[in-house]
Amino acid sequence: MATVTTGLVAAASLLLLLAGGASAATLALYNKCGETVWPGIQPGAGKEILARGGLQLLPNRATSIRLPAGWSGRVWGRQGCRFDAAGRGKCATGDCGGALYCNGAGGEPPATLAEITLGASAAALDFYDVSLVDGYNVAIDMRPYHGSGANCLPAGCVSDLNSVCPAGLAFGGPQQCKPTTYSRLFKRACPKAYSYAYDDKTSILTCAAGTSYVVTFCPHRR
Repeated sequence: MATVTTGLVAAASLLLLLAGGASAATLALYNKCGETVWPGIQPGAGKEILARGGLQLLPNRATSIRLPAGWSGRVWGRQGCRFDAAGRGKCATGDCGGALYCNGAGGEPPATLAEITLGASAAALDFYDVSLVDGYNVAIDMRPYHGSGANCLPAGCVSDLNSVCPAGLAFGGPQQCKPTTYSRLFKRACPKAYSYAYDDKTSILTCAAGTSYVVTFCPHRR
């Protein structure tokens, strides 16, 4: 796992991080927020835990992680975290059992999720989306790098949904398996995000296997 530093340097270095993984798929995480984000990474069932499942990412920093073929999982941003020297503590949003390293545990809602299932062979497809099914805590943009395919497009929720979130959902809960007034509101604000269970048709994207991806937190921030 490689990490780079601030501003334009971080943006430019993302290309180097991704280019360095030209022979293998790479996941780059870029924090454009004005505060530290602690990305959590949860693998799918039976898949490898990457980067111990969590890390600290300072403002305007980027890091990259190699993705094994056929890997699946989700990434989210934890906010307002405080950890002791042993890596124990708590996050205001997205907490994964009070640990810096999630080690396979998921994040507590509300949490914006970047989800991916990689193709296991060169002939297969990657499937990916940004999901609001577990709620929203931070804006996320997810986009392929040198991917191919008609549906190989950016995904994400770059709007600040905290500004339009109804008071009754401020602390959130599981969504029903059909669109609701609230999920429709979120869909209008973030049309490229998966806003309720079974929202596959408009929100799940595909690229050729072997594509690398960039997940940016607070992509709207300059």
